[in-house]
Amino acid sequence: MIKLSKRLQTIADRVTAGSRVADIGSDHALLPVYLIQSGRIPSAVAGELNSGPCEAARKQTADAGLTGKIAVRQGDGLAVLQPGEVDAITIAGMGGSLMADILESGQQSGKLAGVQELVLQPNVGEDIVRRWLVRRGWVLADEAILEEDGRIYEVLHAVYAEDAEIRNIGVYDLTVLPLPMESHKKAGWLYRMGPYLLRKPCGLLIKKWELELQKLERIRHQVSLSESPESREKEAAIREEMNQIKEVLACLPTDKPSFKSWSS
Repeated sequence: MIKLSKRLQTIADRVTAGSRVADIGSDHALLPVYLIQSGRIPSAVAGELNSGPCEAARKQTADAGLTGKIAVRQGDGLAVLQPGEVDAITIAGMGGSLMADILESGQQSGKLAGVQELVLQPNVGEDIVRRWLVRRGWVLADEAILEEDGRIYEVLHAVYAEDAEIRNIGVYDLTVLPLPMESHKKAGWLYRMGPYLLRKPCGLLIKKWELELQKLERIRHQVSLSESPESREKEAAIREEMNQIKEVLACLPTDKPSFKSWSS
């Protein structure tokens, strides 16, 4: 049986056993091959936009003797699927904006019909994905954060629910952040940082946002070198964002981050 990277293993562990799975942007089809080899799922679709990765997926599938169980298809996003063909969809390794566009296109074309589960790993823009899920009747059931090869990733596990609107009120409960901050700003940070990750903050979450503070400080310093009114406004906005990140981190029930020496 093939061995997955830590990132792909985290995704695989969240796929419900027995599901028919579509892995979109499957690259070498490592995830569907593993899921079938491990006995977790009976069949899969591996979708790829480009011919090179698509051929690599076909070779991987053939080498594993799974050509009859994994359908490798070339196409754009969920266009490789038929409505009702799969129960779960995994998408990993792309920006949150692109991921949301793929899901929205699939929603509009009926390709999400019958799908009950999404396991998503956006490289950036996780908040865009979380907002799409809420808007389209999905409930975030679980989140994970991990580090691999010097990069920090988040994995989002969502399920479709008829009562999603009610359940999402609980998921994005503003009392998670006990701060004197306007409600819309609290909600914004729940989307950006992750409602479950904020409930049980770990050192890796703190590290991710400390690194974000460092990046913002570098940008703020560059902007401060200009005297234009636009630069002054941008610098003020960056300062405000940094201050809000510090407020959120400082209220979390974990070891407090050491960012006092940064601009405020």
